[in-house]
Amino acid sequence: MKNNILHLSVAMTFVIFASCKNEVRDSGSTQTKVYEGKEITNEYDSEIDKLVAQMTLEEKIGMLHGNSMFTSGGVKRLGIPELKMADGPLGVREEISRDNWAPAGLTNDFATYYPAAGALAATWNADLAYTFGNSVGQELRARDKDMLLSPAINIVRTPLGGRTYEYLTEDPFLNKKMAVPMVVGLQDNDVMACVKHFAANNQETNRDYVDVQMDERTLREIYLPAFEAAIKEGKAYSIMGAYNKFRGEYLCENDYMLNKVLRDEWGFKGVVVSDWAAVHSTVKSLKSGLDIEMGTPKPFNEFFLADKLIADAKAGKVSEAEIDIHVKRILKVLFQVKALGGKDRAKGSISTEAHYQDAYKIASEAIVLLKNENNALPLKLDGVKSIAIIGNNATKKNALGGFGAGVKTKREITPLEGLKNRLPASIKINYAEGYLERYDERNKGNLGNITSNGPVTIDQLEPAKLQEAIEAARKSDVAIIFAGSNRDYETEASDRRSLNLPFGQEELIQKVLAVNPRTIVVMIAGAPFDIEAIKNKTNALIWSWFNGSEGGNALADVLLGKINPSGKLPWTMPKNIMDSPAHATKSFPGDKIVNYAEGILVGYRWFDTKKIEPLYPFGYGLSYTTFAFDNAKTDKKEYTADETITVSVTVKNTGKVDGKEVVQLYASKSDSKITRAAQELKGFQKVLVKTGNSETVSVKVPVKELAYYNEETKKWTVEPGNYTLKLGSSSRDIKKEVTVTIK
Repeated sequence: MKNNILHLSVAMTFVIFASCKNEVRDSGSTQTKVYEGKEITNEYDSEIDKLVAQMTLEEKIGMLHGNSMFTSGGVKRLGIPELKMADGPLGVREEISRDNWAPAGLTNDFATYYPAAGALAATWNADLAYTFGNSVGQELRARDKDMLLSPAINIVRTPLGGRTYEYLTEDPFLNKKMAVPMVVGLQDNDVMACVKHFAANNQETNRDYVDVQMDERTLREIYLPAFEAAIKEGKAYSIMGAYNKFRGEYLCENDYMLNKVLRDEWGFKGVVVSDWAAVHSTVKSLKSGLDIEMGTPKPFNEFFLADKLIADAKAGKVSEAEIDIHVKRILKVLFQVKALGGKDRAKGSISTEAHYQDAYKIASEAIVLLKNENNALPLKLDGVKSIAIIGNNATKKNALGGFGAGVKTKREITPLEGLKNRLPASIKINYAEGYLERYDERNKGNLGNITSNGPVTIDQLEPAKLQEAIEAARKSDVAIIFAGSNRDYETEASDRRSLNLPFGQEELIQKVLAVNPRTIVVMIAGAPFDIEAIKNKTNALIWSWFNGSEGGNALADVLLGKINPSGKLPWTMPKNIMDSPAHATKSFPGDKIVNYAEGILVGYRWFDTKKIEPLYPFGYGLSYTTFAFDNAKTDKKEYTADETITVSVTVKNTGKVDGKEVVQLYASKSDSKITRAAQELKGFQKVLVKTGNSETVSVKVPVKELAYYNEETKKWTVEPGNYTLKLGSSSRDIKKEVTVTIK
């Protein structure tokens, strides 16, 4: 990060500040540069007015809809360019044809494959979130794009969600603290972040039409905080309307969400882009706050905001003044990213060694050590002459795959390649595929359909492959199994059927463990699985992700001890799917309507409040060293509602290697007059502590973070009284507590 400071570009309103007084404000997990000063009028208003005055009705409406798969229209004669978009949850998507999904077949559209958002969240490192955004932003500019359709920041409501890998977390606080620096880093490169999918888009099943119902407090406390922060703090230029309905209205024509909340309450000045083919009306969509309709299944002139809108405007059903509002918003963001009238626009760079290193840094801090008995890890190579590498996931590539946006990349280091890169030449590697990734062809068509039935897997092992794996394990000193999932199995447009490991992997793992007790199990996946039986049998268990171009090297470095793992789970891993709130309340997936019956008790809030034991709790992750927390205290004992609590704690590295720990702060109010979760994350800080040393960590908690949303007054309310602030290394490993009083 530049000087370790988030440079918050003055984005949404594009005001210029004179006689600025700069200060650095520490927010606990990141530092933010705040600019204060006198606001001067917007320099672009007159230029925008001049352009609009010269445009025909048809030219204006041409800017409000897709004119290719990933551009909306410009006006060539006035020098107004198309608005050029790219998909990008894992990096900048390859170029596709203008009028269909076929790859364009270019040779210059390779990009860096970055770790998926779930991996980024597992770093619990907001500086790396800025690195991620900034690195991808440079690649987007190198490809001459204006808008990245990312980040995706929907809450992980069910472990079965097909896009869990693409989202960040189940927790609204961690979500916003990672989302904001991603947006800022991206937009520091003269491009727009398009934050998606707004809002309450938490399942792929029936996503085209399912009507989400929830109370206002749940909406405000769980599902909106990251979107609000991305707009107010990150100054995001654009936001994507979701497919689903919310309280009876499609989200791309939802006046409450797009006008009242987004624009009137939050002051959003940017553009609202539809998800692809998520628009269902013409005048209603426009008046409800949609600016650009994107989509695919029909000719572009047949979109709702194309010929139909021209006809409605000529018939007097919508005024040209209304159309001008939306055109001006688009022109404004084009000016803001210097696509219009811009000098010195960022040029960017792509697939550079520096960007591969950014991907490596994120990947190496994302890997979570789940179990390590008898110091099985890091691998000690003394006397080791052979290692069995077992599993299809040892060689599986995940940059492309599934239904949704991947990356065409020149570099994707697999786990097998990573170990070959790092192990001494004297050690023999015995590779066996072990299991086959196979789908029931009669049902494979479900992949990409909007259905609760994800891809149907063939879970019988091939006897010859199984025997080969057993023999490799038996004749090797150590065995490492690479199991889990992949991006063909976890995919946009369908949710998973269960938490079971696919392809017969559980049987394979048990049989390999039986012949070689020195077996390490590495799970590569983006979402939870039922791995309790495996956890109970193996000495060492690691969780990795769809972890980017350098994923295999990062994984090898963790296994061999060059990197001390510091990742923490960004969601709860249940023992049983029925322990998870959306399933316990029988409110997933719904049919035409889904009612979020668990309310505010999402993720660990449910498990902690209902006292249900998870397989692995939210925030969990081990290290090759040990840490002790001591001397926890606050700067005062009493606070008013507009103050900030500073909590400090000493973290000592009591082990034998340097390591990073995440201090997690949870707030609790046992005597609350309102329904609350048992505890809620309200701060975190990642810190490097060298062996034998101590570091004092300060976490700042604005008192307003303790507020709940009062549905009667429609305001955030801080309940007075005593709060317990709990400091720990996971939601279930609380080491110190301090109590404060809010007056």
